[in-house]
Amino acid sequence: MKAVSCRAGALEVVELADPTPADGQLVLDVTRCGICGTDLHARHHADELLGVMDVVGYRDFMRSDTPVVMGHEFCGTVAERGRRAAKEFKAGTTVVSFPFMRADGGVHLTGLSPKAPGGYAEQVVVEAAMSFVVPNGLAPDIAALTEPMAIALHAVRRSEIAKRDTAIVLGCGPVGLAVICHLKALGVSKIVASDFSPGRRALATRCGADLVVDPAVDSPYSAASQKGAITDVPALYELAMSSMEKLRRLPGWAHVYRAADALGAAGPKRPVVFECVGVPGMIDGALAGAPLQSRVIVVGVCMGEDMLRPSMGIAKEIDLRFVFGYTPLEFRDTLHLLADGKVDASALVTGIVGLDGVAAAFEALGDPEAHAKILIDPASSATAPVATA
Repeated sequence: MKAVSCRAGALEVVELADPTPADGQLVLDVTRCGICGTDLHARHHADELLGVMDVVGYRDFMRSDTPVVMGHEFCGTVAERGRRAAKEFKAGTTVVSFPFMRADGGVHLTGLSPKAPGGYAEQVVVEAAMSFVVPNGLAPDIAALTEPMAIALHAVRRSEIAKRDTAIVLGCGPVGLAVICHLKALGVSKIVASDFSPGRRALATRCGADLVVDPAVDSPYSAASQKGAITDVPALYELAMSSMEKLRRLPGWAHVYRAADALGAAGPKRPVVFECVGVPGMIDGALAGAPLQSRVIVVGVCMGEDMLRPSMGIAKEIDLRFVFGYTPLEFRDTLHLLADGKVDASALVTGIVGLDGVAAAFEALGDPEAHAKILIDPASSATAPVATA
């Protein structure tokens, strides 16, 4: 079969042996595979993550000196079923799969490890237990978005955002756009999106952002203009002092204070901020720019080292949460949200390319005005991305 191999940053179409399924596995004919921002970063910066992966105990992550077939956002049709794989996976059935694979005595990250070749290929091996039949005739272009949309669903759920909250999304690449889609479907009252790119700001509007901001011109935090939010420490001190001056005139003031605190009315209002860029400086910038007591969800994957000022987060009591991946249930739920039309992710896909055009697609994705998400169609002969709209 044909596949795209990555080694030392070079992307090359190669011939590999056709895969065979082990017990409990499926071989899929790949229909679509998305090019992920993680793939773009890992192509040149995977080695920078090796130390982190060693600390967390996963030593089989991709590295520059070893060829790997990337691609962890895919859908396909069942070509072959291994023993003990469920009978629902008949030949020709369209499925999506959680990108984990058993191989060499362990579980590996599909498309991000040389031990688990991914979907930049005509065929890919998946685990039947981690695979899901695509319902309702969902189009392959959208089914292939299950994985990145599951990341966004996990981030939104981890944020514990409520409908009455204000959301600020920093970065309107595919991950940021996916977060906006889920926030819109959830019914969040105000969604502010920020990106330097006019094209991506337009896509953010299509995905459901209520207000889009060019951070070179306006602050997304100022644009959010949430009543009751406090942006500097002296204002918090003044709120504390003036509130107590009023409360102490009341008999049983502590009970009034306690009741207000239980209802969430005793402190400043705060937005929920989603950092979806993943480059050095973004986390510290969010700590500095966000109002006091904001909740910052770090969704973007920064593969290099970064610096931040802990005292900034401490002084402002910022709640900082990092997210990674999703659960199998969230993956399944995302597929059904897409198939049932409850989440509209159609705006994310901007181009299609064949295996011979993957290197060109990587270059095209360097221009935010040209594309957001490019999908690979192994059956296509396109050597450059073909626009979908």
